[in-house]
Amino acid sequence: MMKYLFFLGCTALLALSSCSQREEIKIITLKNTDSVDLWQKAIVVQRLDLTNDKKFYPLLLDAKGDTIPSQVDDTTGDGEWDELFFLIDIPALGEVVLTAQHTDDSIAYEQKTAVRFGKRDGLADPVQPRLGDTLYADQLPLSIGYQPYQTDGPSWENDKVGFRHYLDGRNSKDVFGKKVSYMSPSDVGINAQGAVEDNYHVMLDWGRDIMPVGNSVGIGGIALANGDTMYRIGVTALDAVNNVDTTIFRVVGKGPLRSAMDIQYRNWEAGGRYYSLTEQPIIWAGMYGYQNTVRAKGMQERDTLLVGLVNIFSSQPPKEIIIDNQWVVLYTHDRQSYDQEWWLGLGLILPYDRYKGYTEAPKIGPLVDSYMAKLDISDDAPVSYYAVAGWELSDEGFRNRDYFEDYIVDLAKQLTAKVVIEISTANELQVGSEK
Repeated sequence: MMKYLFFLGCTALLALSSCSQREEIKIITLKNTDSVDLWQKAIVVQRLDLTNDKKFYPLLLDAKGDTIPSQVDDTTGDGEWDELFFLIDIPALGEVVLTAQHTDDSIAYEQKTAVRFGKRDGLADPVQPRLGDTLYADQLPLSIGYQPYQTDGPSWENDKVGFRHYLDGRNSKDVFGKKVSYMSPSDVGINAQGAVEDNYHVMLDWGRDIMPVGNSVGIGGIALANGDTMYRIGVTALDAVNNVDTTIFRVVGKGPLRSAMDIQYRNWEAGGRYYSLTEQPIIWAGMYGYQNTVRAKGMQERDTLLVGLVNIFSSQPPKEIIIDNQWVVLYTHDRQSYDQEWWLGLGLILPYDRYKGYTEAPKIGPLVDSYMAKLDISDDAPVSYYAVAGWELSDEGFRNRDYFEDYIVDLAKQLTAKVVIEISTANELQVGSEK
């Protein structure tokens, strides 16, 4: 499981001489190779590139001696951290130099991401927080007689926006519009007695569920096509038995800057064929969206991965924009919230080399009300994309279509920009003299 650990030691470069003489000081140089200013660029440094010492926990300091919030994550589940993650501004064609020093003292950085997941074991039982669950084909709400999951499944958010996944067999992805930067309350989706309750379709201080999903796959939800025939991964709320034999969900990590999940669909039957798929949604602070990585086993000739863009209230087709032959932006902008009350921009950022255009879901059947981006996907090879949602009550600029387009295009360019990471070692005297 991805774990997060935060550490604070010496507080400025001038104070480095007070740190233990035996500790190495690492210099991390970040070079922006693009002519675009990078704002809160997500940076991942592998531990093995930084140190061989599994007990080296880095505190990042900039050139002024100010602390750069960061987290270390155990991505392999072996109890040792594997990745250092942080967000940083880097000027166009410029560089930023950070120091990473060892520290044993913990610090709690401001929480800017979260994952919420809760389940009740019976109709009369209260919802309890969980880190995962396994759902079998005969355990859908219609067959057991109640909804077991808080908010129908896991929800994840950052300081800008929130999302949720219908783990109850539907496997759609919905949007929580946020009016605040702090994390939404832990009791969203349950009442005072701990029972599952839909209390998030009304406006609260933090925001609300804003997007109708119906029988679409929502924003960033997935399906599969074999030729011209679309297959839903899962079923609708009116079905009592799933077409996925076993669905396994787990929280991979919950950190102040980045949180991650893993969803496995084992033995999914589609058109007489069987597949196994994995989704790995990840959210980090600062963007109105999340990243999803999909891997599929059992892919056959004419199979295509589909990524959904709900179109229940979209009055015009989505717009396609190619970004540096790296990404394709596919977006809509309309009064797409419940009762068409608010302006909502919805978009996908898709890998250019995998993108094969888009189509529209059928008018009737288990999968409707969606534009579906078509992506090439090789058997057991990962493909990553981003889902974006900009609500006018999060940023009044999102009332304007051009504003939303500018935002999602700029985000794609930020994702395209490459950062070269160079790591070196310096003793404390050398680092101090550079200051």
